[in-house]
Amino acid sequence: MNKDILNTGVQDFINSKIYTDIMSVLLKKSPFPSISPKELAEQIQAKEKCEKKLPTWFNTEKIYYPNKLNIEQCSSETTAEYKAQIVDGKSLVDMTGGFGVDTYFFCKKIDAVFHCEINEKLSEIVAYNFKILGLNNVHTTPMDGMEFLNGSDQEFDWIFIDPSRRSESKGKVFLLSDCSPNVVEQLPLLFKKSDHILIKTSPLLDISIGLNQLSNVKEIHVVAIKNEVKELLWVLEKDYESDVKIKTINFTQPKIQTFEFNLLEEKNALASLGLPLSYLYEPNAAILKAGAFKQIAKFFKIDKLGDHSHLYTSVNLIEFPGRTFRIEQVMGYSKKELKPYLGTKANITTRNFPDNVAKIRKKYRIHDGGEVYLFFTRLINNKLVVIRTTKVTE
Repeated sequence: MNKDILNTGVQDFINSKIYTDIMSVLLKKSPFPSISPKELAEQIQAKEKCEKKLPTWFNTEKIYYPNKLNIEQCSSETTAEYKAQIVDGKSLVDMTGGFGVDTYFFCKKIDAVFHCEINEKLSEIVAYNFKILGLNNVHTTPMDGMEFLNGSDQEFDWIFIDPSRRSESKGKVFLLSDCSPNVVEQLPLLFKKSDHILIKTSPLLDISIGLNQLSNVKEIHVVAIKNEVKELLWVLEKDYESDVKIKTINFTQPKIQTFEFNLLEEKNALASLGLPLSYLYEPNAAILKAGAFKQIAKFFKIDKLGDHSHLYTSVNLIEFPGRTFRIEQVMGYSKKELKPYLGTKANITTRNFPDNVAKIRKKYRIHDGGEVYLFFTRLINNKLVVIRTTKVTE
C-alpha cells in the first residue's frame, strides 16, 4: 500500500482523470516520483467502477482502491445492504472478506464483525478504508477464513462465506464443490462455530443442485437488480429440517418487486391453465430463477398459458412482479401471419418455443427495438403462437 497515493495533490490528479482514456496515464511519465503510472491507473480505473456500484466509497475522500478485479468481484451496495437484513446478533465472521463491502453493511447490524482476507495487501487496504469510513466494530485479519475459525475458540452468531468461483485448474466455476473453500466439505466445522450460516453463490448455480449438496437449508434468497439475477443467498440453520422458503427480490424502478413461497408448496401446487385473455405477464428474472411457476399463478389468481411456457394471462389488469403487457393479437406461427412484420422492428421473447430469438429474427428479418412486443410460445392446446402485445409496465 503506497500511502503517498493519499496525498491531496495525488488525489486531485486521480479525480481529474476519471472518465479519461487510461492509456494516456499509463504511457506518460508519472508527475509524482514515488508513484508509478501503473499505480495511478489502478486507482483511477477502480474508483471509476465504484461510482454506481459503490457510491459510499466513491463519494468518500481518501479511499484507497485495490485493482479493478477486486471491485468487479465484490458485492454492490444494493446487494450487500440486503444481506445485512438477513442477519442479526452480536458477532459475525466474514470468512471471505474481499474489499469489505458486505462487512461494511454487516457492521450496521452486528456488534462485532470479523473480516478475514487471505490477501495481505488487500486486507491492509480494507483495514485503512474502514477507519476512513468510520467503522469501529470490525476486526480485520489477514488470513484464510477457515484457518481463522480453526484457531478460534469463540462461537459466532453468524458465519458469512462467499466461496471463490475461480479455480486454477478449471477457470471460472459455479458448483459449490468446485469453489474455494469447499463449503460442502467444511459444513461440519462451520456448524461447530455457529448455528447460522449465510452462503453467497453464483446466480448460475442450479437451485436443485445446491439443495442436494447443502444440508439444513432454511431459506434461499434470489436477488436481482434491474431484472438480472446477481446472487443466490443460502441461509442454513443448525439442525433445521423443515420446508425451504424461497424469497425473490428484484431491485428495479419505480418499485422493488418481491415474492416468496415454500418449495414444497410449489411442488404440490396446481396452476390454472388458460388461453390468452386481455393481459400477458412475464415474471421477473428472480422469480423465473427460483422456479415459482405454479405458485405465482395461484397467488395472483391468473392463468398459465402452458405447463412449460411460464407466461400468464388475465382479463383484468393486476399489479404483477415482472413485466405486464396488453394483448393486441394472437397469431399462428406461419409466414402468412408474420408477413406484416417482415423488415419491421419488434422486441422478441420466446418461451417453450422450438426456435430461438436469433433464428426468428433472421428468418423474418425482424429488427430489435420499437414499441411492439412479440411473444413466441406454446399454448395449452400445444399450438405454436405469436402474441402481439404492447407494454403496460416494467
